[in-house]
Amino acid sequence: MTENKYSPNITNEELMTLPLYAYEGEVVCVDTMEMFYQVKDELFLEPLWGFDTETKPCFRKGVENRKNVALLQLSSREKTYIFRLSKIGLPKELCDFLSSDRFTKIGLSSRDDIKGLQKLTSFEPAGFIDLQSIVSDYGIEEKGLRKLAAIVLGVRISKSQQLSNWESDALTEKQIRYASTDSWVTRQIYVELKRSAGDGNII
Repeated sequence: MTENKYSPNITNEELMTLPLYAYEGEVVCVDTMEMFYQVKDELFLEPLWGFDTETKPCFRKGVENRKNVALLQLSSREKTYIFRLSKIGLPKELCDFLSSDRFTKIGLSSRDDIKGLQKLTSFEPAGFIDLQSIVSDYGIEEKGLRKLAAIVLGVRISKSQQLSNWESDALTEKQIRYASTDSWVTRQIYVELKRSAGDGNII
C-alpha cells in the first residue's frame, strides 16, 4: 500500500469544474492492410502502452450488442494507433503483440475488451494491467475512467462520442480524438500513479 495522495472519490459537480482534455498528439489510423504492414513493427519498439477498444453500439432494448470490436486503440509515449478492425480484422502481428508479456498494456475493464478481440481471432493475452485492479493501492475508490482521470490527472474527459458508429466508412475527427484520448489517458494514469509512488523507471 502506497501513501495516499489522491482523493478516494470525486463528485460529478467537482468533476465538471476541471479543464476539458482531449488527446492532441499524433494519431495513426490504420484502415488497410497496406497501412498495417507499414506500422506493425513500431508496436514492438515501446514497452508501455495504453489500451482500449470500441464497438458499434446496439440500441435495441434488451438486446446484447453482438457486434464485433470495431477499433483497437494503442497509445505509446508519443503516438496513438487506431486499428480499424472492422476493416482489417485482427492480424497475426497484433495477436503476437497482445500475447507478449514483453509489452505492458494498460487498460480499464480489460477483460471485456480482450473477450471481444478473441471473438475475432483466438489468442492468449499477456502483459495486461487493469487500472481497476490497482487504483485501490493508491487509496482511490472510483473505477470509471472519467473519474480516475479527474482524480489522478486533474482533467475532465468527454464521453460524448461513446455511442457513435465506430463502423462508419470514415471516422470523424471527434471520434478519432475520443478514441485516442481513452487509450492515452489509461497510460497516463498508470504513469502518474507509478511516479507518485516513487517509481522513476516508468516512462
